[in-house]
Amino acid sequence: MSVLTLGLNHTTAPLDLRGRFSFAPEQLGPALRGFSQRVQRSLPEAAIVSTCNRTEVYVATGAPAPELVAPTLDWLAQQGGVPSGQLREHTYVREDREAARHAFRVAAGLDSMVLGEPQILGQMKQAVRLADEAGTLGTTLHQLFQRSFSVAKEVRTSTEIGAHSISMAAASVRLAGQLFEDLSRIHVLFVGAGEMIELVATHFAARSPRGMAVANRTLERGEKLAARFGAQALRLADLPARLHEYDAVVSCTASTLPLIGLGAVERALKVRRRRPMFLVDLAVPRDIEPEVARLPDAYLYTVDDLSALVQSAGEKRQAAVQQAEAIIDAGVQSFAHWLDQRAAVPLIQALNRQADDWQAVELHRARKLLARGEAPDKVLEALAHGLAGKMLHGALAELHAAEGEERERLADTVARLFLRGSSRAPGGRGGSGR
Repeated sequence: MSVLTLGLNHTTAPLDLRGRFSFAPEQLGPALRGFSQRVQRSLPEAAIVSTCNRTEVYVATGAPAPELVAPTLDWLAQQGGVPSGQLREHTYVREDREAARHAFRVAAGLDSMVLGEPQILGQMKQAVRLADEAGTLGTTLHQLFQRSFSVAKEVRTSTEIGAHSISMAAASVRLAGQLFEDLSRIHVLFVGAGEMIELVATHFAARSPRGMAVANRTLERGEKLAARFGAQALRLADLPARLHEYDAVVSCTASTLPLIGLGAVERALKVRRRRPMFLVDLAVPRDIEPEVARLPDAYLYTVDDLSALVQSAGEKRQAAVQQAEAIIDAGVQSFAHWLDQRAAVPLIQALNRQADDWQAVELHRARKLLARGEAPDKVLEALAHGLAGKMLHGALAELHAAEGEERERLADTVARLFLRGSSRAPGGRGGSGR
């Protein structure tokens, strides 16, 4: 089997382009089935990992990996509504061992905007579950992802990879602290009720702001999250009329269109009489129109803007990365060995079928001899001789036909296969053989 990864992330593609290829969880199943129908080469396995920082298609197939690059790229380009040539400039391709290495690094948080961030692991597990439900997760991808999860766990427990960076949530609070002298005096609005918003709300709540509110498309879910933090719950429809009440706004939803427009922020700033607003848009695609950043009293930050804050440096960080890379190297070696073994499965199955056929022929002949009254010892000898002859026939025929160096190499292979552990091996090799 071949393994292919094709994707784009925060290092290869701008935010707005990434937004065109963002898949909501409910879109992944239909997308995977559509991809499999489109490609139809050696019944490929497929999974899609889609987060705010990346969209990656993982494929395992019996065909050579390079043959799937063009159709995978064309399919993904079609999903985002951009020309394949334009998308190609922002994508990366990893094959076989390097595809495994990439998956392991992503799961361990080494390929993230936030070094060591733990959220990607949950997002990858969700991608695997959805691929399984869609019927596109086969044995090879299952092994790839399960091994990536094991490697990520070892990295997190054996290194300090996550100890020297700050999360997007912490970065948001840090930026807000640079704009407002005292966060306990501000009102904060969270738009959305997913995992990221919950994490950001947790960080803000630790600073005891004067007031917090949660606006969500589903009021019930928003109320549930708001209750955890003693916050107020709003309907999204009420957002334009009440936006001016909040000093800080953090948004992260799965909406395909912006929820907070330029006009709404302009009106809010007018009511606020030029008191500044701090806005963080953690969504891909965007929740807040980018033009808002041009307003003099609006301070808008996107996931890409936070990248400088969430990077940390120093010897401890480098040491942790090196330790993590060593763990990943071992994981890649193990997966490559498993993949090589899988490649031999068809041959092993064919050999077993051939052995079964030989056995059936010799047993049939033995039963006929016994029915005619032949002595059992003589029948057993004939059975053993017949099986041995069938097993050796192919190897002996190849030896007789080979010449020169080819014959020497073949003789060595035959000796290792048939004389393993035998004192009769050429050159006096015995014991455990070679």
